Amino acid sequence: MRVLAALATLLVASLLMFAATEILPGDVAQAILGQYATPEALAAMRDRLGLDQPAYIRYVEWLGRMLVGDLGQSTSTGQPVATLIEDRLRNTLILAFATALVAVPLALALGLIAATHANSAVDHSITIAALIAVAVPEFFTAILLIYLFSVSLEWLPSISVIRSGQTLSDTLDQLILPVAVLTLVVMAHTVRLTRNSLVNVLSSGFIETAILKGIPRNRIILFHALPNVLSPIFTIVALTLAYLVSGVVIVETVFSYPGLGRLMVDAVAGRDIPLIQACGMIFCLVYVLLNMTADVLSTLANPRLRAPR
Repeated sequence: MRVLAALATLLVASLLMFAATEILPGDVAQAILGQYATPEALAAMRDRLGLDQPAYIRYVEWLGRMLVGDLGQSTSTGQPVATLIEDRLRNTLILAFATALVAVPLALALGLIAATHANSAVDHSITIAALIAVAVPEFFTAILLIYLFSVSLEWLPSISVIRSGQTLSDTLDQLILPVAVLTLVVMAHTVRLTRNSLVNVLSSGFIETAILKGIPRNRIILFHALPNVLSPIFTIVALTLAYLVSGVVIVETVFSYPGLGRLMVDAVAGRDIPLIQACGMIFCLVYVLLNMTADVLSTLANPRLRAPR
């Protein structure tokens, strides 16, 4: 059932993606050939690109090519879209998982600390810090960190350039500032969710029973309370990873990071329709797969969801 729902979601996403590229202003053939192109050249280009066919036919043909892995050719460079995307996708995944390795454990730890010190100064401090982190725009945080660590202290590069053959040390230097910005943005939601979920569980009757039995508090939290909040935590972590893959356009642009989000922005600016469509569908696919993974992990973590009805 989940697989069918995922396929239906991707189908709807493909329709929306194709429709969105159809309503982009301007003429694709004109954008490729320039403003001085002759009518004959424009007509030939539209014929080559299939722009003279009805939209539904072009959609069916495009979807069929996507299903067999043919992403088409870039109208800006003439190169295969798959070639252009390969390195950019790898760079985005590096940034996303580097951020997740830092943000998720830190957010869970802070949420756990806030929940075990509910309504204390520690809890209020963590909650306020999380609210500030989620309220401040990403570009402002990025510019602030660049000014502090790149311009004033000159500790870190202001532009993150990832190249093949770089040493691990050089790569880490390039990633520190983008990862720091994304960590501040994404961990706030996880902190608040973990804190609120744990506070609710810790006030449950079975936790009070465990306390009356004399079970140590650390054991109660780790082995009784925490497993009962894994389901929502898995969901928020999956959404966080999906955002890190598909929603890092601003951070990639500010730091000139060669990722997939920045590639899509450049494709929109150049009206490179095949590249826009391929990037958009990759983002949708990642989002759907991560949500399916979160559903499966939530079911495995919660015995009540596995119980037959």
